[in-house]
Amino acid sequence: MKRTNRRKIKTKLKLAVLNLLLITLCFLGLVPILYALSLSLSGSGGALSAGLTLWPEKVTIENYIKIITEEPFFIWLSNSVILSAATMVVAIGFAVVASYAFSRFRFKGRKGILKLLLVLNAFPQILSMFAIFRLFKTMEMLDSKIGLVIVYAGSMCIFSIWNMKGYFDTIPVEIEEASKIDGAGDFQLLWKIVLPLARPAVIVTAVMVLIFVWNEYLFATTFLLNEKSYTLAGGLYQLQSNDYSRSWPLFSAASIMVSVPILAVFFCIQKYMVSGLTAGGVKG
Repeated sequence: MKRTNRRKIKTKLKLAVLNLLLITLCFLGLVPILYALSLSLSGSGGALSAGLTLWPEKVTIENYIKIITEEPFFIWLSNSVILSAATMVVAIGFAVVASYAFSRFRFKGRKGILKLLLVLNAFPQILSMFAIFRLFKTMEMLDSKIGLVIVYAGSMCIFSIWNMKGYFDTIPVEIEEASKIDGAGDFQLLWKIVLPLARPAVIVTAVMVLIFVWNEYLFATTFLLNEKSYTLAGGLYQLQSNDYSRSWPLFSAASIMVSVPILAVFFCIQKYMVSGLTAGGVKG
């Protein structure tokens, strides 16, 4: 009994220390975010002139009002929403069909294509930027949302295929066989049987695509040449591009406003995150 009690006490102490360590790490990770929030609620003074504090001396929403009234924030927001939604629809639409085919059908070259996709995804995107820029310039697609949607969808399709294929592998084939016996066609099988079962993977993958496009900076600032065509990432860059008008409190306020929609989406789908990502890692 004494040994059992000692083991329980040791286990509780280990858990307490582990929880304390995790809470400390979480707080340290939140410090930059809390500082940015504090800076956004402060005045228009320089960020480097004041000490490090997590609460401003005088709370004001002046910076948020300036972002809305003096900068084309809502234009940047609408551009980001259009690009993110369009990319998500295109990428997920192609990826669902492709990942289901890779999961269920054993055609020649299947494994080779999957490995090739994985290798292509290993190369950094910046390597293809110059070639894509020349191609878009020839096709007169610079400063075009359609061109960026094609680039983003092509980039995220590989991740989407691999993640959803792993989830499709976990769905019992017997369910589909029973549906075929009942007379379900291939499209009905995918739409009415498989997709409802794969909802966590589809939702999580779609949100990952959304977050990628929402935060993407390199292609957005390279291919979108007009200030009114900028996404939120490009708009944040525009705020800091001029040394004479640079304002870190204003930039912090814009960053907080950019992060809020994604945080809202993330909290709405967090119940799907664990099942959608872990099942997507199953080896096919």
